[in-house]
Formats: sequence, C-alpha cells, structure tokens
Amino acid sequence: MFTAARVYGRCIRTHSSTRLARSIATDALYPRLREFASELAVTQPCLTVSPARTRVLGQPHEFYSTLLDMIRSARERIFISSLYIGSSEHELVGALDDALNHNPALHVYLQLDYNRSTRPGPSSTTTLLAPLLERYPDRVHVSLFRSPKLKGLMAKLVPPRFNEGWGTWHAKIYGADDNVMISGANLNKSYFTDRQDRYLHFTSERTLADYCFGFLKTVSTFSYKVLPPGSHSTTPPTPVWTDPSVHPHHIEAKAGAAFRTFQAAHTNPRRLPSSSAEDETLIMPVIQGGQFGIREEERGMSMLFRHLSEASAAYNDQRPLVNFTSGYFGLYEPYQDLILKSGVNTRILCASPLANGFYGSSGISGRIPEGYTYLEQRFMHSVRRAGKEWGPDAGTASGVHLAEWHKPDWTYHAKGIWVSPSPSSAPYLTLFGSTNLNSRSAHLDTELSFFMLTSAESLRRQLQAEQTAISAHAEPWKGGERRVRLGTKALVKLVGGML
Repeated sequence: MFTAARVYGRCIRTHSSTRLARSIATDALYPRLREFASELAVTQPCLTVSPARTRVLGQPHEFYSTLLDMIRSARERIFISSLYIGSSEHELVGALDDALNHNPALHVYLQLDYNRSTRPGPSSTTTLLAPLLERYPDRVHVSLFRSPKLKGLMAKLVPPRFNEGWGTWHAKIYGADDNVMISGANLNKSYFTDRQDRYLHFTSERTLADYCFGFLKTVSTFSYKVLPPGSHSTTPPTPVWTDPSVHPHHIEAKAGAAFRTFQAAHTNPRRLPSSSAEDETLIMPVIQGGQFGIREEERGMSMLFRHLSEASAAYNDQRPLVNFTSGYFGLYEPYQDLILKSGVNTRILCASPLANGFYGSSGISGRIPEGYTYLEQRFMHSVRRAGKEWGPDAGTASGVHLAEWHKPDWTYHAKGIWVSPSPSSAPYLTLFGSTNLNSRSAHLDTELSFFMLTSAESLRRQLQAEQTAISAHAEPWKGGERRVRLGTKALVKLVGGML
C-alpha cells in the first residue's frame, strides 16, 4: 500500500545504476544551486554565516526557551519583529523588563502589526506593553505597521476582527545583540507549546544581526509610533503617526522606495567567486511586499526553479527533490506553474483541517479550513490535468505529491522549502522565514524570508532532521474525499486572495 509515510520517510533501495545516477546528481546539484545563488546575489544581499554557529531548532518549547535566553543575555539591543504579542505573555514581557532594569544601556525595539496589536478591549498588545513604555520611555521603541491596502470608506466599515484581511506586518525576527532567530512563529502561548513552526538560530553573526536590525529600523520609518501612556493612565498607549509628509493610508511609494534603498545598500552586484569554500553557507534575504511593488521572493523562486528544471533535464533518472510546506496552503498561482512546468519532483505538506489554526472558530472564520480544502482540491485537479500526480510506486515515483500534517491537539504553522539531490539525501538549500508561499503572502502581507545554501555536512544534516521530524506527522491527503459546501466555494471565490 502506498502511503504518505512511505513517500516521506523511507529510503528507497535501488540498483547499482540508479545509485551511480544518484551520486552524479548529488555531485552536480550543488554547483547548479550555487549558480542560482550567484545569479540571485547580483540583485539581493548575500551574507556569509558560520554553519558551526547555526542551529536548527525543532520544537516550540525550544523556540521559547531560546528566545528567553537571548533576552536575558542581551546587553546592547533587543530587536523583535512579529505579528503581535499575546495578551497573556507576561513572562516574556517580564523578561524584557528584567533585562532593561539590569542593563541601563540596553534598548528594546519592537516592530508589530497595527491592526493585530490594537484590537479593542483590555487585552491588546499595546495594553500589555504599557508598563514597559511607561518605565523606560527612552529605551523601549514600539512601531506598528499598518497595511495601506485598507483605506477610505472601507477602512471605516470593516470591523476590527476582519481588517487584517487586507494585509499585515508578517516578518518574524527575534534578535539580541549579535544573535538572531528567524522563524514563522508569533509570540503567543500556542507558538511556545503546541503549534509547529520552523526556527533557525544564528549565534555571534554580527552582519546578519545588523541586516535584520536595519530592516526593522527601515520599516519603522513608515510605521506608527506607540507613545508611553500618562502616569497611572487606564487607557492603552496611543499609536501616533509622526510623518507629516505622507498620509498613513498612502505609504506605498515611501515604503517601496525605502525597501529598495535598504536592499541596494546591502547588495554587492557581482556574481560570487566561481569556486566555493569548504562548508560554505550563504544567506540571501528576500522581501515580498506586493502592495509596494517589491517582489524579491517571486523573482528568487522563479530563478530557483529555472536552475532546478535544468538540473532535472540533465539527470532525468535522479531528479532533485523539493519538499514544500505551508500551514496555509493556498499556493500562489505562479508558484503552481513553476511546480507543474519545471519537471522537478515536489512533495508538498499542508495542514490537515484539524491542524489548521482556524479550526473550530466561530462565524465565517470557522469555514477557513474548509476553504483551504477547496484550494487544495483545485490544485490537485491541476496536477492531474497536467499528468504530474505522484505515482503509486514509491521506488519509481515522480511528479507532485500532496500530504497533510496531523498531530493530535497540535496546529501547524511551518512554511518553506528544502531542496535535496534525492529523497534520501540531505538538503543543500532551504527557504525559511515568514512567507506562506500563497497569494496572500505575495500580494497583501509584508514578508521577509531567506534562501540559505550550504555545503556544510553538519548543517545539511540538521536541515534533514528538521524536515524528517516535520514529515513524520504526514498522512495521506484526504481532501479529495471531503465535502466543500457551496457557500464556502463562493466565499473562496470572493476572498480567496486573503486566505
């Protein structure tokens, strides 16, 4: 019987000729991926990091404990970018308070989403942060990004619970001094306990830390500032727009120019040297802000699949493998085309309805898992129409395979890709960060993600262990058997780009 577990977890026995092809493909893939990196580095920042100082975490509790350790050891700067901070995260805020209290030179920089952080009621993020702002008014800097997509009359009519549908600040960066952790996780209890994501921790990497800190400083120039509340005030801190030259609903031109200037300042428009160093590890940050005309992730993905397609054509018997995952699988249509037209073998892992963060929500939100099932059904229809569906024989299978992640009482929020020479080989390349690789990430949310290419065996094994652990909870996709109501289909057609 052919199952997702066999596709994801089992090493395939091969004849000697296939082993030889695999060896050739393995040896040949890294130079091809390095050509991709060299081409991308002409237009994108390209940073070198030490694989020995790079750690791939696997569990939510590791993410949280590492974050607390980073905060407690910070002496110069703490810089955090997230969608929001959960209203019950008093331990986290307390750790920030202790760090500020014990280190008079320490500054804390928080870049969050405006709509998510200012929801009406006593439990908003800004209310949670009020004591810090009051106690350290000169050393706590809170900036709130507001998507300009929602403006005019619609901005007045859309209820607070739904205004995030028009775009959010979505980048996830957790930094302290010269240490950085990149994730897709937000700062809320579930992300620390039972919501699976990805987490890459870089220690003593000043260049990467400075890049991430500079990115947040850039975004703060077109964000609201949160001012300290008055002494003993019972009202939440007030976000204030401080730039009289532009209306906060019309920041598109300013934001686009700021992002381009920032990236250009960190880019050396020359191809990489032709020879690579031993244990070379390169990181290339890509910004995706569709509403600002910034589409670096799209350009990088298109470039990557072009190189992978060439590699697949050269070694047809042992094509490279892309493992692809998103907790919110509404795969962006151009990415669907890349997968279907490239000839690259692709295994996709999405959240099962029970593992979707909106499962059990009230009202329209409760239909979101069903809406993703409908998007998955449409995608698999395209796969079958293109003749690309993964075959039933695990030993000779190729094409596109879809599975779903399920772990009892957990939800799924991981996203990204891993590129390997073969199903049993460790990845050479990964894409990680905030993007969900869907239409919403492409057009509405503002994302920061990273391509990482490494020849270091130790880091490749960490990435392989990460991907293997995530796929251990893969089950056969059952979406084709699920009934999707007509009302849900109509809703997806109306607001599908917001999913």
